[in-house]
Amino acid sequence: MDLAQKNPGNRLVGSPIERLEDLRFLRGRGQYVDDVPPEGALYAAILRSSVAHGHIRSIDTSVAKSKPGVRGVFTAADIGAVPVITMRQELLADFKPYQQPVIANGKVRYVGEPIAIVVADTPALAEDALEAIELDIEALPVVAGRADSRANASLLFEDTGKNLVSTLSALKGDADAAFRDAAYVRKEHFQVQRFSAVPMEPRGLLASWDADKQHMTVTGACKVPFHNRRILAKHLGLAEDAISMIEADVGGGFGVRGEYYPEDFLIPFAAKQLDRPVKWIEDRREHLIATNHARDAECELEIACELDGTIRGLRGKGGVDLGAYIRTNGITAARNIAQVLSGPYRVPHIHFDVELLLSNKTPSGTYRGPGRFEADFFRERLFDIAARELGIDRVEFRRRNLVSNAEMPWQLATVMPLDVGSETDNGEYQVTLERCLKEFGWDDKAKLQGKLIDGRYHGIAVGCYFEGGGSGPRENVRMQLESDGAVTLYVGSSSVGQGVETVFAQIAADALEVPVERISHVAHGSTTTVSDGYGAYHSRSVVMGGSALLDAANNFLGALREEAAKKLGCEPSAVKFDIDKVTGGGKSLPLKDFAGLTREGAFLNKKHTYSYGTHVAHVAVDPKLGQVHLLEYLVIQDVGRAINPLTLRGQIIGSLVQGLGGAMLEHLQYDEQGQFLTGSLADYLLPTACDFPNLRAIVEDNYPSPINPLGAKGAGEGGIVAAGGVMAGAVASALQSFGVQPTRLPLTPSYIWELVQTGQQKAAE
Repeated sequence: MDLAQKNPGNRLVGSPIERLEDLRFLRGRGQYVDDVPPEGALYAAILRSSVAHGHIRSIDTSVAKSKPGVRGVFTAADIGAVPVITMRQELLADFKPYQQPVIANGKVRYVGEPIAIVVADTPALAEDALEAIELDIEALPVVAGRADSRANASLLFEDTGKNLVSTLSALKGDADAAFRDAAYVRKEHFQVQRFSAVPMEPRGLLASWDADKQHMTVTGACKVPFHNRRILAKHLGLAEDAISMIEADVGGGFGVRGEYYPEDFLIPFAAKQLDRPVKWIEDRREHLIATNHARDAECELEIACELDGTIRGLRGKGGVDLGAYIRTNGITAARNIAQVLSGPYRVPHIHFDVELLLSNKTPSGTYRGPGRFEADFFRERLFDIAARELGIDRVEFRRRNLVSNAEMPWQLATVMPLDVGSETDNGEYQVTLERCLKEFGWDDKAKLQGKLIDGRYHGIAVGCYFEGGGSGPRENVRMQLESDGAVTLYVGSSSVGQGVETVFAQIAADALEVPVERISHVAHGSTTTVSDGYGAYHSRSVVMGGSALLDAANNFLGALREEAAKKLGCEPSAVKFDIDKVTGGGKSLPLKDFAGLTREGAFLNKKHTYSYGTHVAHVAVDPKLGQVHLLEYLVIQDVGRAINPLTLRGQIIGSLVQGLGGAMLEHLQYDEQGQFLTGSLADYLLPTACDFPNLRAIVEDNYPSPINPLGAKGAGEGGIVAAGGVMAGAVASALQSFGVQPTRLPLTPSYIWELVQTGQQKAAE
């Protein structure tokens, strides 16, 4: 049966059905890695450096090894040739010297870096033994941030002679020519703080070594299990098929979970050395100090415009603080800052340089909307400033410069020396802008901006964005018919809490023309279920995995038709399918008679999808206290084709809350000696349900993507991208009488109060 001609009555795709996996979770039947029965497992604890930068003079583990219940203590000396964590993306030769060893080897470069691993009968015994390890570290001068990094007075990697890893350049057109004789030019400095994801479930691993079979099983893998298996196999000297990565339920990923970390080697290594299962579960302090940080970028950005607001070009320079090492995807955010700086706007000329700088901080990686959140804040703030100085309405400024569908595909800047380019697929950006303004009641609320009501000044703001998604190059899926006539799906895409079990079941049920209840199980991520898989990142699961499902369904139905024709004594073209049986040649057979039938499918694609939309916000600000109260926030997002609008709205709202947390609260802070100051949730502030109660999301699917058969676009990050710029714009709108223009995040009460005081002082001069 040609899927393009499937029964139009079976339309699960596009239906807002509730998440199928939630019933399991609400009943307490989810199985996370810490729920996996240990079956004689030992427990690991990690000794982490308390020194930000220093040479390791000596490590004495003898007392720790003699402690009751301790089964092993391992340092770099016990490992021998210490492997490094290779990059998953954007690997250039210049980056290789800065990759992280799996354990500190002669030198420590950040507080939290693993120095030793203790394995014992219980977690408490392992942690107690850590205190018995005698460690002597010669402290070195600390590189506390970008300024120290550029100075090169102290070097993290002496052999390289510098802390500047490289400079990425986003190039399009001729930026210098665009600025020459421009009617209006404006430059401003912006900064986004260091913060990151805090999933409900921290990282964890359970590694088991079968010496007889020479096979390693690692439970707790997620996001990119196949890639991590390749790294681990090389590190342990094993064949790839000698390792099974098992993906259990995952309590949130958001880009930080599932990358290859030091523990992804240390725990399997210990299990192999001791020939016992070893479990390690990260605590919250470890997560804050050791899991990838994100953001931490600044820039000096300049815009050139005509007097009517038409943008001629953007140029500038910026820097990102990568922390102590380049981890697997540590360059991605910086690359995105450069490439998507122009956003959904018609910017013909771009030249933007981003320095990749090292410091004695936890290494950085990707966090939902990597680089896009930062770039959007930089751009939208500068647009508001430019519009105000030109005397043009903020909405009209954006309206005039949005790329139209007739101009698609719109070429983005190329990032050198990575030589990475991209282009949008399709969409009418003005449509979401106009609907967002209408749904929000912009014209009425505009009358309130700058008004003092009950001691608070009101302000509104708008921002447009797009979200790149759907990374290739491939995804794989396998379908299998079970003995009860139901179908099991095995997908290479990973689940990190985004609801793939539901949306994949919807896609498969439509493709097979069966009720969704006939999709009995969706097995995701594990290396044991499909020949290869590429995981979950860059909002790719539906675009790539969903499209692979369509191919698998075609192959599955074709094979079923062939097998049925043989048994029914008819031509394959005469075979018809019903929910429970197949018919042909005047005969019928139960569908379950074909149990065990299995076929794979794949989807290959190198282009990205670009969902897009508009954010608007209404705030009230108390100038005496600097407190910002969010009264209303609305997001409109066009996703090409919405597989499940209900779960998608949940994704948008969830990512919006994370964006608001970054805009208002979250900040990973260090002192001048590189000591980590926000090691608990008492210090690192996260949003709660009471903080942002009035959030709305509207999903549109007016422009299906032309680059995949579903027409879907990656859409898991759109809520976070524009939040920083819009919230800062709303505060500026509210406090315009004070001349307030926030240029950095987070928008803490102390920062807003300082801006008000500065504005009042200037007015008094």
